Amino acid sequence: MTLLRPDLQIIADNITPGSRVLDIGCGDGALMAALRDDKGCDARGLEIDPANVAAAVAKGLSVVQGDADTDLTAYPDGSFDYAVLSQTLQTTMRPDMIVEQLLRIGQQGFVSFPNFAHWRVRLSLLIGGRMPVTRLLPERWYDTPNIHHVTIDDFRSLVREEQLQQEGQWFLSGDTQTGRGLANLMAEHAVFLLRG
Repeated sequence: MTLLRPDLQIIADNITPGSRVLDIGCGDGALMAALRDDKGCDARGLEIDPANVAAAVAKGLSVVQGDADTDLTAYPDGSFDYAVLSQTLQTTMRPDMIVEQLLRIGQQGFVSFPNFAHWRVRLSLLIGGRMPVTRLLPERWYDTPNIHHVTIDDFRSLVREEQLQQEGQWFLSGDTQTGRGLANLMAEHAVFLLRG
C-alpha cells in the first residue's frame, strides 16, 4: 500500500478499482502511482511543472505537461470515470470554469483545497495583520501559487449555484479527518466528490 498525503488518501480510498482517472495538477504522480499499483486504475495526468512531469514519467506514469486553465478543452466529454483536482483549484485563473471542465471530462470529480477560513488563518490576519504561513500554506504572499483564497463555504456556494450534486465531503484538521460541524472554521483542508 502506498503512503499518500491525507487528502490524496481520501480520494484514493473512494475511487472504484479499475477506473479511468485523470489527475489534473498531478504533481509528481503520487496519487496516480497508488491508483495504478493498489487499485489497478488507468491513471493519466496533466501537470504544468516540467520537473514534476519528469518525476512522474520516471515512475512509469502517463503524464503530459499542460496547463489546466487552457488545456482541459482538449479532453473529450466523459472520457474518464473520475477527474481529480487536488490542491490545484485555488491556483487556476477561473476556478468555476475549471470545475465545469472537471465534470465534463469525468463522470465524477474530486476537488481538494486548503481552507483559507481556518481559524489559524483568521487569527494570523487578525492578530498579525499579515497573510499566514502554515504547514498547508507554506509560501509567503508574494511567492505563493494560490491566486484565489477559497473557503469551504465559498466552495459550497459554488456547488449550489452551479447545481452540482455533492456525492461526498471530507474535512481534515492536520492529518486527521474531522466532522462537518463548523468545518469552515475548524478544517484546514477539504475534499469534495461531485457529479455534474
